[in-house]
Amino acid sequence: MTSVHTSAHGPADDTTVDGADRTAAGGTAVDAAAPPERPGGRGGPFEPPERPIAWAMLSRAVSVPLILGLVCFLPAVIAAQPGNGVRDTAYWLQLVLTCYAGARLATMILSTRRRLLQGVFWMFVYIAMGVAPFAQVVIGQTPTPMVGPRQDLITAVAMVLLGCAAYDLGALLASRRPLRRRTVSARGSGGGGPAVAHPVRLRLLVLVAFAASAFYVLKLGGPAVFFSSRQEISETVAASGVVTEGSNVGSAFIKGFGQVPALLALLFYTRRLATSYRARRTPSTVLVWAALGALNLVVNNPISNARYWFLTVLMAFVFTAMPSSAAVYRTVLATGVVGALVVFPYADKFRYDDEGQRPAQSASVFEPLVTKDYDQMVMFANTISWVDTRGHTYGRQLTGSALFFVPRAVWSGKPEDTGVRVGQWMGLRMTNLSAPMWTEFWVDFGATGMAGGMALIGYAAARTDRRYARAVTRAGPGPGSVLAIAAPLIAGYTFILLRGPLLQAAGKLAIAALCLLLIATFREQRAKRRR
Repeated sequence: MTSVHTSAHGPADDTTVDGADRTAAGGTAVDAAAPPERPGGRGGPFEPPERPIAWAMLSRAVSVPLILGLVCFLPAVIAAQPGNGVRDTAYWLQLVLTCYAGARLATMILSTRRRLLQGVFWMFVYIAMGVAPFAQVVIGQTPTPMVGPRQDLITAVAMVLLGCAAYDLGALLASRRPLRRRTVSARGSGGGGPAVAHPVRLRLLVLVAFAASAFYVLKLGGPAVFFSSRQEISETVAASGVVTEGSNVGSAFIKGFGQVPALLALLFYTRRLATSYRARRTPSTVLVWAALGALNLVVNNPISNARYWFLTVLMAFVFTAMPSSAAVYRTVLATGVVGALVVFPYADKFRYDDEGQRPAQSASVFEPLVTKDYDQMVMFANTISWVDTRGHTYGRQLTGSALFFVPRAVWSGKPEDTGVRVGQWMGLRMTNLSAPMWTEFWVDFGATGMAGGMALIGYAAARTDRRYARAVTRAGPGPGSVLAIAAPLIAGYTFILLRGPLLQAAGKLAIAALCLLLIATFREQRAKRRR
């Protein structure tokens, strides 16, 4: 009994329990994401010294150029670009924000601990709230017009800085609080154990995924439409009759249930194959995984889906398939910056059909940052101007996001997306505008509420990262770990949540939470103890 208990929960030291990299006798950081166990399961994980020493040498070699590149070189190159931008307070605050986010991103990449959610957060902040807005300030051009005074842009940059500092504070508080050790009751009920997927319910999820996705595909006219363009998908949805005037709840549910269960089922079977030798030798498991993969190629492919959603699918799959690979984690964060600068602005090739396709023309690598997607900072400034004319909503916008599932026919005064409201106030025809998380808190509660909200997000992200690191170790809850699936999915979806609007992002997140809740159980530990 003792040996099984040790194997299931790891050593008593909280530094090891939270998935952090332990330190060997010689002082070298040791990667403990997936250490092999000692014979018999006693004494904690065995840590070979070769990999830690090699990584220590590699980290020293790449740390200096990485930090200099993110914090100094790239901001300096942007600052040297020609443009009509004004070198005022907004310029210097934006430079400070870019360097701050770059330093924090470099810390995430070089850290021996895999902070999945925090790493994605800082990658988004560095690109969408740092590099891109800094290029806009230097060049003097923004993707969306700024309708208010320049002071509102200064306030927006300062508030983002405040929100990032609050996020760091929340993460720091989470790191100071030890994780509560979960134990199994003496009767073996497993009520306090980690959540795992119940085998029977997981099979039911697979059936639900195929049924819901089949209905989604048939409702839109067959698989062919999913390989045309997003414009044709939107037109087909509008013609299907599931969209009522002034409400998109019906289409959101059909699309969400057509995509999310299929993705979750694929992730669970991917983790099972990646962590279980027995599963890889079971033909039925391999066949189900292959069928789920084909299903996701139809409903979750990059042609018919938004780039942010496909990025969620890709990141969730990569971190599920290779959960304990430190190299994959660091590579994703490092190459994500290059991809966001070079690839992402041109990845909307399939948004329109051939007639509506807009040719990509760019004289500079930084031109897409000021003419296309990254409108987060300027929309924060416009939102500040909007709030100045009407006041804060004191929770109404967030309540509307939380109750996204209520149709407008039932709730006539249901708030619209924050980005849509601001775009309508600005007089724009195209109101598919971003409303970053900082903006959502600002609209409801101002600077104090924004700082408090970002601190809570930082705290939750840090706690989740620590529990995820423990869940993916060999001493963790095994192939069926719910957290080992939920954390990569949330990490990928972080881009959508941070970009906003929150009302649009809430639907798929709620469907994923519902699916995970329905298949989760806490009783696998009892079976382990019996074996």
